[in-house]
Amino acid sequence: MDKKSSTMSHVAIVVFLGLVLLQSVECRKIREDVTYSAIACRKHSALLTDFGAVGDGKTLNTKAFKAAVDKLSQYASDGGAQLIVPPGKWLTGSFNLTSHFTLFLHKDAVILASQEESQWPLLPPLPSYGQGRDAPGGRFSSLIFGTNLTDVVITGNNGTIDGQGAPWWDKFEKGILNVTRPYLLEIMFSNQIQISNLTFTNSPSWHIHPVYSSNITIQGITILAPVEVPNTDGINPDSCSQTRIEDCYIVSGDDCIAVKSGWDNYGIKFGMPMEHLVIRRLTCISPKSATVALGSEMSGGIRDVRVEDVTAINTESSIRIKTAAGRGAYVKDIFVRRMTLNTMKYVFWMTGAYGSHPSEGFDPKALPVIQNINYRDIVATNVTRPGQLDGIANDPFKGICISNATITLTAKPKKVLWNCTDVEGITSNVTPKPCALLPEQQKPINCAFPEDKLAIESVKLMTCSAASA
Repeated sequence: MDKKSSTMSHVAIVVFLGLVLLQSVECRKIREDVTYSAIACRKHSALLTDFGAVGDGKTLNTKAFKAAVDKLSQYASDGGAQLIVPPGKWLTGSFNLTSHFTLFLHKDAVILASQEESQWPLLPPLPSYGQGRDAPGGRFSSLIFGTNLTDVVITGNNGTIDGQGAPWWDKFEKGILNVTRPYLLEIMFSNQIQISNLTFTNSPSWHIHPVYSSNITIQGITILAPVEVPNTDGINPDSCSQTRIEDCYIVSGDDCIAVKSGWDNYGIKFGMPMEHLVIRRLTCISPKSATVALGSEMSGGIRDVRVEDVTAINTESSIRIKTAAGRGAYVKDIFVRRMTLNTMKYVFWMTGAYGSHPSEGFDPKALPVIQNINYRDIVATNVTRPGQLDGIANDPFKGICISNATITLTAKPKKVLWNCTDVEGITSNVTPKPCALLPEQQKPINCAFPEDKLAIESVKLMTCSAASA
């Protein structure tokens, strides 16, 4: 080989190695770029480790989370900021969020809740409840908390928030708590909230609790709790407006979703309804409770709830209405369609004597109005009792409509298949034959389901990016 050829060969090798190196850098860059969908993207970004956090599952990182949120809050008026939680196990106590902010969890990131009570600040009771749900006193702050916020995203590519709730469950069972157990996520008095693509597990009590808020999107959430532990509700929208919950998978020891709006005289006085809610493509497993419960705390009113394309397996009931004398207000304009149910105690369950009052000061004459409740297109198998519908004496539940429901019974069903008192309504194409208080219509009908869309359903998500560690 002559000198010229040798030189050309070396140049070719250098060029080749340069291209390989460039390709390697570009590939590494692609691997580090994680995209996600959100209501807003952020101009600024930081890693949790920038604030001294250690992801070994043992080091307490409460100060790091608080320092990160405090630092990033300064960018609220300059395009907002995102805090990226990288792979690791990040032990922390309660911390607060800020506006125009994204909390993003890497797929291998786990936020672990501290089991030390000192890491959970005390809060006063919610004004629409008057006292805590577990005890007359106040309540512990949630693990992730925010109030009076605008434009907040809690998301990831299926990272995990683990409440490590076992010690709390034990204290509750022994009756030694004087205040209400904490939740994993609570957002209050806020607007434009997104919670998506995360796994929540083992909460001390409820998992996700948006309250007194509006324009809420909850998507792609997995919630896993032991089915034998009470009050581990999945998602509890409470006195909110314009809420969308979709594509969620929930295993719970209580209601998979519980729709609420305040408790007795406190809820009546506060007067903030839960309204304009859509729930779709939900899968629920809850052997001791409901797929979707309406109440029992409904004293601010519940209206315009739309539930569709639901699957429930080994669950006590599908859509359950829970109320009582003293609750006041209303549950009305409820629309349900396309449910597939397997192994259920009840398909239709309404309870007008749920009880459980915050104090002796409630007014037993404050009777709730339950009306315009619509179900259609339901297939249920292995059912113990198709319907347990109990209204309130001199205050019947009215306007119940059930159409196109095919229910197959378990091998040992209840002797009385439909048990109905103080209810009024109609049915069409329902088997087994409903009770006399819900007579079959001579001409087939479809129970109502709105054709319009809620405003929250028109919210478009952007494609944003986060650097993956």
